[in-house]
Amino acid sequence: MDFSAVVVMEILYAIAVLVLISAGLAVIFGMMRVINLAHGEFLTLGGYAAIMSNQAGLNIYLSILVAAPLAAALFGFLVEHFIVRFLYGRLINTMLATWGLSLAMIGGFSMIFGNTTTGITTPISGFTVGQYQVSGYNLFVIVIAALVIGGVYLVLKTTRAGLVARGAMQNPEMAQAFGYNTKRVYMFTFIAGSALAGLAGGVMAPLVGINPAAGAAYIAKAFITVISGGTAVISGTLASAGLFGFVSQTFTFLATPVVGEIALLVAAVVLLRLLPTGITGRFLKDKV
Repeated sequence: MDFSAVVVMEILYAIAVLVLISAGLAVIFGMMRVINLAHGEFLTLGGYAAIMSNQAGLNIYLSILVAAPLAAALFGFLVEHFIVRFLYGRLINTMLATWGLSLAMIGGFSMIFGNTTTGITTPISGFTVGQYQVSGYNLFVIVIAALVIGGVYLVLKTTRAGLVARGAMQNPEMAQAFGYNTKRVYMFTFIAGSALAGLAGGVMAPLVGINPAAGAAYIAKAFITVISGGTAVISGTLASAGLFGFVSQTFTFLATPVVGEIALLVAAVVLLRLLPTGITGRFLKDKV
């Protein structure tokens, strides 16, 4: 029974990590069709912001939950204002521009922070379940992921801002006809996605540490999760993260973490072969 509880908790943790690192990309790509190849570096920026804020004396929870997303949101505003807004609708150009931004950010991180890995201590101690030791911070990650996905759902589904954002992405001409500034909607959507990426980086910093190239560890999983989920931001991300988190963690328990990573990739390839438009392209079509 204790082992089953630990397994369930670890699977939920794996799902929560995929949800966190993918939420910002799901908002930007799922709603705006902008492929941000610097998404991993936005997470890294959030991680550095959390670490530097905490080292400067800010409470660790404020560093993770406030400073990290604010830093990424501010940087996202600059990126959208000076780069991305000129490239909407030009997929290849956007990919090239954000890829160049990714390389520039890695270089900038290296010059400022050096090539060493830095981190902060997890603020929550572990606890025992029977004869097994469980990380208390993993539960914190699960709770934050649930709050993020619930918050995004409420904004998109129940608020006027969310309705306007969804309408502007689906039919910008109609939104403009109703008097809404679609450029401003795009800007705030990109900022929101950037803030979610920064939050993910801040939350993950105590677990894995941060170095200039840390984004490479996130970007592939984030894109796999978002693309496999399909066009629906919430239901698609949850469905694909749930599937891949379950597969990855199950094979990790049965074999090794490396086998778990390979199983995740194989599951993604099979899924996209069977469902080229993603899970919500075939199922849950009318969901957010």
